Amino acid sequence: MSTDLTVLPDDNTEYGTQEYWQKRYAQEPDESFDWFKTYKDLQPLFDKHIPERSSKIVMLGCGNSTLSGDMYDAGYENIVNVDYSDIVIGQMRERTSHQPKMTWEVMDVTDLELDSGSVDVALDKGTLDALMCEKGDVWEPSQELCERVRGEVDEVVRVLASGGKFIWITFGQPHFRKRHLVRDCWDVQVETLNDGGFDYFVYVCSKRMQ
Repeated sequence: MSTDLTVLPDDNTEYGTQEYWQKRYAQEPDESFDWFKTYKDLQPLFDKHIPERSSKIVMLGCGNSTLSGDMYDAGYENIVNVDYSDIVIGQMRERTSHQPKMTWEVMDVTDLELDSGSVDVALDKGTLDALMCEKGDVWEPSQELCERVRGEVDEVVRVLASGGKFIWITFGQPHFRKRHLVRDCWDVQVETLNDGGFDYFVYVCSKRMQ
């Protein structure tokens, strides 16, 4: 995991830009970084919500996290990893060449090049949070922020199969985050992860059978 403070942005809003991540991944070609939690922390959650190891999973904004590789080793081999940084996708493709059944694709999470209804599970661990970085009042997010978030969530709705799940792992409390997930097509359940310290929240959006 990176401890190089020079890769941190001058302004947190940079976390929501492609330029920042391209530069960071170019500076850290051999590093990995996991936002919030690792697979070991999340295994009970995945055992509960993704019991079928054959599920088709899309990892939204995969970055250079160890999550996909660890899930692969646990039996989740049908993973499509997407990120808008071609640099990190190239790095991760090479790094996981011994795990050939999962794929790495350069893709914008607000414009997924995936067929409608083709995915069983969409996972987001920190990507939406990056899109939500902005200056201003957290109680009254800007229209621009809401549109960015809507872009990803609407694409998730489109690519999820009936009965599929969108799992969002975040530090964002329900009164700030849940409003962005309201859709007629699914039910939203909120769970809390706490290892004795900071609370993390898991939003599980289950798409109703059609």
